[in-house]
Amino acid sequence: MTTQQAVRRWIMTGAVTAITVTGTLYGAGLKGSQELKQKQQEIRQATPEDKIAQLEVVRSQLVSRKEELERKLEKFADRRRERESAKEAK
Repeated sequence: MTTQQAVRRWIMTGAVTAITVTGTLYGAGLKGSQELKQKQQEIRQATPEDKIAQLEVVRSQLVSRKEELERKLEKFADRRRERESAKEAK
């Protein structure tokens, strides 16, 4: 009789766990889709001035990223030139 109770307890524990995990995943999916819909709604309702301001922010971020990458490329090219000149000097 004790083994039946233990088996039943394990089955109930597994079932409750499965229900909890399923509910959590489903709820997270619902929340994500609601946030996406809300964000799309905000984009549709944005005024042209707001859209321009957002695009300017994105542009400034991209420009700064471009400048950073150009600096890195220049440093890399300098190191490469130094290595080549060191090899030629030997």
